[in-house]
Parts: sequence; C-alpha cells; structure tokens
Amino acid sequence: MGKFNLKNEKGVALVVALIMLIILTFIGISSISSSVFETRISGNERVGSSAFYAAEGGVNVGISRLPEISAYSGNIGSDETYRSGKLTDSSPQPQKNLGVMFKPGFETTWEFRRFQINATGESLGAKKEIEVQVSLGPYNAGTSYNN
Repeated sequence: MGKFNLKNEKGVALVVALIMLIILTFIGISSISSSVFETRISGNERVGSSAFYAAEGGVNVGISRLPEISAYSGNIGSDETYRSGKLTDSSPQPQKNLGVMFKPGFETTWEFRRFQINATGESLGAKKEIEVQVSLGPYNAGTSYNN
C-alpha cells in the first residue's frame, strides 16, 4: 500500500505547462490593465493642468485690468479658454470690489483698495477655478483716484 506507481507520468509535463501558461496570462492581463489605467490618469492630469493654466491666465488678465471690475473672457490656445467668474455660473461675471482696507505701518490717511478675482479655465472638458484677493494702493484716503 505504501508504494506509488510512478510509471504513468506522461501527462504531468503538459498539465504543469498549462498551469504556468495560465499564470503568465493572468500576469500579462493585469499588467496591461494597470498600464491602461495609468495612461488614463496621466491624460486626466494633463487636461486638468491645462485648465488650471487657463484659469491662471484669466487671473492675470483680471489683475492687469484692475481697478476695472467688468467681466471678461478669452482664449489662450485652441482648446483653452478663460473667463471671469465662478464655476456656478457659466457666463463671465464682473470682479468684486471688496472695498477699502487699512494696513499696519501706514497712517490712516492712506488706504488700500481690495478686489476679488475669480477666474475659470476650461480645457477639453475639464474646468478649474482660481480665486485671488488683491489689494492696490496706497491711495490718499477719501480720494476717488483709482489708478
């Protein structure tokens, strides 16, 4: 009873080879799906970065237009656009004048004008928004000088 008959081992090599082939096939499929997933991630990152840079361009346009607070929009490239305003509203919106503030180190006869700039950038369907608060000055307090 303790003896094994090892004379009929003709099909063992085929079974081991098939099992190894199946294991290698699963490893290959998982590496391919991982590569596809990583490619999608990098593509989304590229498109998101383009949208962010478009929004940053919109902020720069808004800063260059201060103290004017009108709405604006434009194109950076063939696929990137920017506009003033938040994502909640799809049309360009005026920038906000947040009023006057005083800063430490300046007498009360000097004031700074505060503005909020919201810019939305879009690139190939991705949207990003940037909000910036800017102070301009110093101006003589009580004057209507805006430049």
